[in-house]
Amino acid sequence: MSVVIRQPGVVMTDHLFQVPLDHAVPGGEQIEVYAREVVAAGKERAELPWLLYLQGGPGGRAGRPVGRDTWLDRALDDYRVLLLDQRGTGRSTPATRQTLPLRGDVAAQADHLAHFRADSIVRDAELIRHALLGAQGRWSLLGQSFGGFCTLTYLSLAPEGLREAMITGGLAGLRSSAADVYRAAYPRVARKNAAHYARYPRDVEAVRRIAEHLLVAPAELPDGGRLTVEAFQALGLMLGSGSGSDLLHYLLEDAWVRGSAGRELSDTFLAGVQSKLSFAEGPLYAVLHESIYGQRSVDPGPTGWAAERVRAEFPAFDAAKALANGAPVQLTGEMIYPWMFETDPALRPLRETADLLARRTDWPDLYAPEVLAANEVPVVAAVYHDDMYVDTADSLATADAVRGLRTWVTDEWEHDGLRVSGGKVLDRLIRMARGEA
Repeated sequence: MSVVIRQPGVVMTDHLFQVPLDHAVPGGEQIEVYAREVVAAGKERAELPWLLYLQGGPGGRAGRPVGRDTWLDRALDDYRVLLLDQRGTGRSTPATRQTLPLRGDVAAQADHLAHFRADSIVRDAELIRHALLGAQGRWSLLGQSFGGFCTLTYLSLAPEGLREAMITGGLAGLRSSAADVYRAAYPRVARKNAAHYARYPRDVEAVRRIAEHLLVAPAELPDGGRLTVEAFQALGLMLGSGSGSDLLHYLLEDAWVRGSAGRELSDTFLAGVQSKLSFAEGPLYAVLHESIYGQRSVDPGPTGWAAERVRAEFPAFDAAKALANGAPVQLTGEMIYPWMFETDPALRPLRETADLLARRTDWPDLYAPEVLAANEVPVVAAVYHDDMYVDTADSLATADAVRGLRTWVTDEWEHDGLRVSGGKVLDRLIRMARGEA
């Protein structure tokens, strides 16, 4: 029996579905996928259209709402919302350092995780649609970031299940390899660094001093992780959100304390860094990140730790050279590096598994350009100007390749605009989908 929870303004119902681990073998091993239905209080029995929300990631569980918070407040005016914990996350059958050893050796673990990309997520969603709406029912789709990538896969594999699709910060390059993605990303990250240092000029020296210290003596984080120079640079991931630059500045303010042994990195700073760098809550983000770009028709070879390989083409991100030359130390962005599986305790047991995935070849295609070119589903997308996480040029090229897709290019919001705009981003997309904007 489904569990129903009431919070101020909302009624939430738990749903648990059995789906095949491998959709090519529907009678084979089954896993669980959890979803939370959310409807405005008083509308529980109303005939409302369904809106499926696909979370960013990969490997991110759906948000846990508290009443009508963030974008849900606007969505619940018109929709019955389904928040999906994508396979392997949240209350779905987990895939973590604790559970994956149950699959067997590292090869078995890698084979298992090969079924956790967007194509499997979409096929899960289709089974759920049939269960909740019936075979003829169609629902609306909202995809944030990686959820937008999944939306493009949905439009490629099962457009008949959709009445409309809305994408925020998630128009992926249909023909971009992992190396292409990172080759375009490093210059964008450099621009975000420049903007941060222009806003907070003293942070140039603050970052250099921390990097100098870590180059000689890497610090231990509260969870036992190692804060190396490269790990410290990974805090640049923060620069892609609307308030990220400010939060990074405040984090740096607390960097130092004078202890019995002299000046040292403070516990406050190290705890704050750990909260930003640890993958304990979402290990699949690191393990699967580069595989979301794998497509055999684009590049039949392995993704091969593309972020690490391409980084060598951008020497400005070499902290040691920057320190030697008196240059600002460049922070990195949404890049996953092999050394992360050494410095982060949550990832260490998955090091060999991740390496096998990085060496895997012949990934199935995720998008069908010919289907997208003939698309009949209304699709609208918010494209954030100079989005640090998703290349704007790729997004606009994809918009041209999907028949009927309308874009709203804005510099008012960063990549997290859906969450922080108080419903304004979603409202604009809803009105666009209806032809009202």
